[in-house]
Amino acid sequence: MLSFRAPAFRLLEAHQLAAQRGDATLFSGVSFQLGGGTALLVGGPNGSGKTTLLRIVAGVSEATGGTLHWDGKPFARQDPVRRAAVLFLGHAVALKDDFTAEENLMSMTTLHGGTVDRSAVREALAMMALSHQLSLPARVLSQGQRRRVALARLHLLRRKLWLLDEPTTALDEQGIRAFQTLLKVHLAQGGMALVATHHSLQLGEASVAALTL
Repeated sequence: MLSFRAPAFRLLEAHQLAAQRGDATLFSGVSFQLGGGTALLVGGPNGSGKTTLLRIVAGVSEATGGTLHWDGKPFARQDPVRRAAVLFLGHAVALKDDFTAEENLMSMTTLHGGTVDRSAVREALAMMALSHQLSLPARVLSQGQRRRVALARLHLLRRKLWLLDEPTTALDEQGIRAFQTLLKVHLAQGGMALVATHHSLQLGEASVAALTL
């Protein structure tokens, strides 16, 4: 059994999760608990099921075994509680090439049910060091800048649980520092994060554990 037990108050609990791709088992016996202010970094080789695990917690994919509970209650796939609590950022940045960085962020925020405020959008882009690129179309941005636009949603959408799939891909050192700052603030405010990553993250005094699939 692969497991991580977080201290203190438990909000998200996974017990004996399993997943398959075709006839192949990706993982089984995965258990963990997350409470406010905690992060779990999920590692493992390509194809081990890191993205699948995040998709199961997000309600996008179905587990072939095991259970998920939120605040002691079953976490149903289409439950509005899940939608209100979870923000899932996949590996693909999914920007519209003809939209500016600002327009993309406003569009993505609205799509996730957030309230669009232009000053807040610009503040979020500034936090990701994109103030000079906010009016540029996404097609001229570097891969790292495109990733920063996608990550800026974290500042705008107030969700308890962040599910992040390889969030540091294509980021330079400045971008990684900006992302780590966002994540540290989220955890300090009682948020939680489940992060699939091949890289270590420097999160200061935050409660962080690792799970390898």
